[in-house]
Amino acid sequence: MRSSTFHLTDVDEARDILRRTFYTMDVEVLRPVPDWTGRFAVGGGKTITLGDLTFGVDVRVRAGELGAYHVNLPLTGAMAWHQGSHAPLRARAGHSAAVFQPIGDTVVDSWDGDCRILAVKIGRTELETQLERMLDRPVRGPVDLGPELDISGGPGASWARLAEAITADVSGPDGLTEHPVIGARMKEALITGLLLATDHRYRGPLDRQSPALAAPGAIRRVVEAMRAQPGRPFTVADLAGIAGVGSRALQQSFARYVGMPPMTYLRQIRLALVHDNLRAAEPGTTTVAQVAYRYGFTHLGRFAAAYRERYSVSPSETLRE
Repeated sequence: MRSSTFHLTDVDEARDILRRTFYTMDVEVLRPVPDWTGRFAVGGGKTITLGDLTFGVDVRVRAGELGAYHVNLPLTGAMAWHQGSHAPLRARAGHSAAVFQPIGDTVVDSWDGDCRILAVKIGRTELETQLERMLDRPVRGPVDLGPELDISGGPGASWARLAEAITADVSGPDGLTEHPVIGARMKEALITGLLLATDHRYRGPLDRQSPALAAPGAIRRVVEAMRAQPGRPFTVADLAGIAGVGSRALQQSFARYVGMPPMTYLRQIRLALVHDNLRAAEPGTTTVAQVAYRYGFTHLGRFAAAYRERYSVSPSETLRE
């Protein structure tokens, strides 16, 4: 879903947009000012919702239990908040972000009128399933992410930059988040990055883990799936699911048994199929782009470079010959 932008001058309108895109909320203006204007840009989908939100007036927001994991990342200004029985905290631009759990009454005690935030809502199932893939074992949720994310440096700052980039992409007219392959990888990176940047009880195992390798039979299943559907927009998580292991285990298993990462192997399969199809095709009835798209290549410039590197000729030369 592409981003939609709303310019607001009414609290009821803001409340309705937040209810439709994020959660049911009660919004209260703390210090009324004349002729205030807010701006909400919201996009994403069912699993991840992204918002670039500015109220333009100081407000208090009560949302109850969210049922999802959520991060409010201030780009300007600050907000004070608490969830459940935790003591109030303050998120400030350049310093910290607020991290909310699926369970616990949620209150933004004061959202400053000049505070612009990136709001990142991640479905509970999506985050916990991704954590299971990373650990290669079941997870008992909720994960209880640390309530504050340090965005002044380190992994927190890296994740904040990633969230900003993906939110900007959703807002653009030609963003890659709509692409079935690249979009899935961007969402996977956003969830994985949050799990590696925040504190939680699984963080130690994530940092220490050396996952068990997949059996050769599992790798054969993955290779057979690639060959059966070479044009399918596979992600590493998709292939790991076929093998019945986590993403890290799949990567290490391919390195051991195949000698290259799984996505590199898939690209080799696709290049060979494109090469064979171009050699057999009639130049007047087939184009390079048609064949490349059929086998999952969506960026023609990178495809042509990879093809030339492997076959020492351009794909158009192969088609002409």
